[in-house]
Amino acid sequence: MKEEKAILALADGSCFSGKSIGAIGESVGEIVFNTSITGYQEILTDPSYNKQIVTLTYPHIGNTGTNFEDMESPKIWSSGLVIRNLPSERSNWRSKNSLDEFLQTFNTVGIADIDTRKLTRIIRTKGSQSAAIIAGKNCSEQKAIDLAKDFPGLLGMDLTKEVTISKKLLWKKERTGTKERLKKFKVSALDFGVKRNILDILYSLGCEITVFPATTSAKEILKSKPDGVFLSNGPGDPDACKYAIKCIKELSEAKLPLFGICLGHQLMALAFGAHTEKMKFGHHGANHPVQDLKSKKVFISSQNHGFTVREDTLPSSLEITHKSLFDGTIQGLRHKRLPAFSFQGHPEASPGPHELNYLFTCFLEDMETFNG
Repeated sequence: MKEEKAILALADGSCFSGKSIGAIGESVGEIVFNTSITGYQEILTDPSYNKQIVTLTYPHIGNTGTNFEDMESPKIWSSGLVIRNLPSERSNWRSKNSLDEFLQTFNTVGIADIDTRKLTRIIRTKGSQSAAIIAGKNCSEQKAIDLAKDFPGLLGMDLTKEVTISKKLLWKKERTGTKERLKKFKVSALDFGVKRNILDILYSLGCEITVFPATTSAKEILKSKPDGVFLSNGPGDPDACKYAIKCIKELSEAKLPLFGICLGHQLMALAFGAHTEKMKFGHHGANHPVQDLKSKKVFISSQNHGFTVREDTLPSSLEITHKSLFDGTIQGLRHKRLPAFSFQGHPEASPGPHELNYLFTCFLEDMETFNG
């Protein structure tokens, strides 16, 4: 099969020529880099990557192929994939398709054989910016640059409505090996782009989970009489999700236990009066050190976010529980009077690390106390 050419262009005019992988066509989005060595399939299918072109810094991507058990959602949400090298063979007993075939299945454009170290240095120096990939015979650097410049960026963009479910559903066991346990707590999960593994972990801990669309009102959630509410991860600018902020504020007034991850963390902070801001190039990877400020213990975490809660805007009602040891940004918050807490990173990370799994137990303890 003849190899097709591909072009990656950034809004600053930087261009990279390489080999097309996946679908033929064109795609635009914000370009970010992720330092994870494994988990490319989970990254691509994480709804939090909607409208983002992901650059993987590890040089060999695709070694283990793909399957349909490790997907974090039913489809690829990332706008495109950028890698250094796609191995000619894959080796894993669970593999069903190659990475190239996987991308084609979900009509996702990708590019290989480019200098990802140079690209990452550009992103680190200039920050995340709009980008475009064009794959196929009629590649044009100028067209790719124009497409990149036309993409408005994620600031002010509400993407939760694009990734959320259309109607509420009762979560059932999904992944192979997830143990079904006696149902103990009723959890309402607001889906801003929730990953399957989060719901599977809550389910395995004995939670009966009803997943609600992102725009659901607090009144509707309270009708189901939950023991606690989970606020999920998701894409886009948290400040654009006014409906979610209003809902979370009303839920907190009912003094229900709240637990937020990633976007849910940011939305909870906004609901209590804090502010968020766009980061230069965000945190994307599986090796980020985070410190628990109370115990002083350091945990390695998985991260994926381009916005952060501004520490100088925190209301007196919120206390910081965790901080990033990379840049000192807020990683965890807890309300001083209400059973509400949140974490910026991903304690549920699949394939890992899993050092912060105890946060799910903290949520169960809050529900135990609230309902005891």
